[in-house]
Amino acid sequence: MLRPELTVADSPRDVVIVGAGHNGLVCAAYLAAAGLKVTVLERRPVVGGAAVTEEFHPGFRNSVAAYTVSLLNPKIIRELELARHGLRIVERKLANFLPLDASTYLKVGAGHTEREVAKFSARDAQRLTAYGARLEVIADVLRDLVLKTPPNVTAGGWRSALPELLRSAHLGRRIARLDLPMRRELLDLFVKSAGDYLDSWFESAPIKAAFGFDGVVGNFASPYAAGSAYVLLHHVFGEVNGKKGAWGHAIGGMGAITQAMARAAAERGVDIRVASAVREVLVEKDRAVGVVTEKGEAIRARSVASNLNPKLLYGSLIDAAVLPQDFRERIGRWRCGSGTFRMNVALAELPDFSALRGRAAADHHTAGIIMAPSLTYMDQAYLDAKAGGWSKRPIVEMLIPSTLDDTLAPAGQHVASLFCQHVAPVLPNGASWDTHREEVADAMIDLVNSHAPNFKAAVLGRQIMSPLDLERTFGLIGGDIFHGALSLDQLFSARPMLGHGDYRGPLKGLYMCGSGTHPGGGVTGAPGHNAAREIIADFRRGRLKQV
Repeated sequence: MLRPELTVADSPRDVVIVGAGHNGLVCAAYLAAAGLKVTVLERRPVVGGAAVTEEFHPGFRNSVAAYTVSLLNPKIIRELELARHGLRIVERKLANFLPLDASTYLKVGAGHTEREVAKFSARDAQRLTAYGARLEVIADVLRDLVLKTPPNVTAGGWRSALPELLRSAHLGRRIARLDLPMRRELLDLFVKSAGDYLDSWFESAPIKAAFGFDGVVGNFASPYAAGSAYVLLHHVFGEVNGKKGAWGHAIGGMGAITQAMARAAAERGVDIRVASAVREVLVEKDRAVGVVTEKGEAIRARSVASNLNPKLLYGSLIDAAVLPQDFRERIGRWRCGSGTFRMNVALAELPDFSALRGRAAADHHTAGIIMAPSLTYMDQAYLDAKAGGWSKRPIVEMLIPSTLDDTLAPAGQHVASLFCQHVAPVLPNGASWDTHREEVADAMIDLVNSHAPNFKAAVLGRQIMSPLDLERTFGLIGGDIFHGALSLDQLFSARPMLGHGDYRGPLKGLYMCGSGTHPGGGVTGAPGHNAAREIIADFRRGRLKQV
């Protein structure tokens, strides 16, 4: 029975999805294609979650949070016909550029890397091919698993265990195809630190910094923290326009991706409602039967899928009394916080790097510009942030998407994305990010300016996203871009928890389709794709009742 203060908004739906981030939209599109009636509810006035494009300074638009493309799955791009719905992705002209000091730099990209690395170590240059080949074999294993539902640990009898055994057998066969040296490599990449792994391959600091940066992206940890090698691996299994491992830019910014997804979903009949925050998930007799919006509207549904961080879903939208005690306690320990501080800046001109002079657009301006010259530097940045709240010498990756996309800024001017680390998700000693955000933003600008002395004077406007801003705006708890740390205890069948690695929650009719499920964070679309498959299967098996 509905509580008397609630009003029924409309007729029951098959599925109501909480959150119109990219995974929620992907899930909705696949569900609707299977003939289900789907409503998506989004708290913000625009779809897209953290993958949105907005004007942040008069005449300047940029991707507000998520800022670059690689992990978006090609199967999803193809099946949702995102190109037909307006998505176009272009590649960087150079993968990465590392200004090291006032006179030296490293370029990473096809046709450049070996020659560039040889400036620092002939031995390292010779080892690049073998390193890339090893990493690519392991990345292919991940690509095979990304769109698979992990084996789920079950408490039932053989009927429920059999499908999970079959899934385990598939995983076993995939790993069995690797020879013994590659199985050892797989183990290394899942348990070692990025620093230890890279130290075993290379001797020169610049190439280890270029590759090791991927091990700390969105990861509030030292590159020498155990498990950071997997975070490195997580960032290399993507592709752009058929080129494995490449990174690119969506014309129109990251919002172009989610706008194309929304058009694909709407074309299939999905009802998408913005400015429709969900207050709670309705539960009756241990079953999710709909949601209640903040306006007091009840939307009944045969199932509910959440695109939110699991900690937010179970901690804020579901009555704790209806959840099993062990589940409640464990989800309360779900680790979030990625050490991320995001900025967007409007620029009067391109940065003129001391190590590679020039204000005219060049290939290195299109790259991921990494300002962190060594793993030791990254380690110290983490230690500073852990002790004092933010790094004295931070890590900054800067992208200037307007060098590839002239729709983002006025002619002759530019926008830059600054992905800054390390900062503490929660400041020590009760300090507030609202008090220190401008101070930390100044430190980030100063760091870039130390490499490109015209940068600070060229800044016309800036948008700051501290960890607290990211949490308030996008629901990224502690600024966590992955909806939960990518550590071994929070991956695959344990994401978000053993027993719920198959996108099904602890209540009947409740599902999870966000980055807090396998395969984790990044703009992949995979959690939404996989959750839709499981929901459709449960409808076909008759497990989801009328409400």
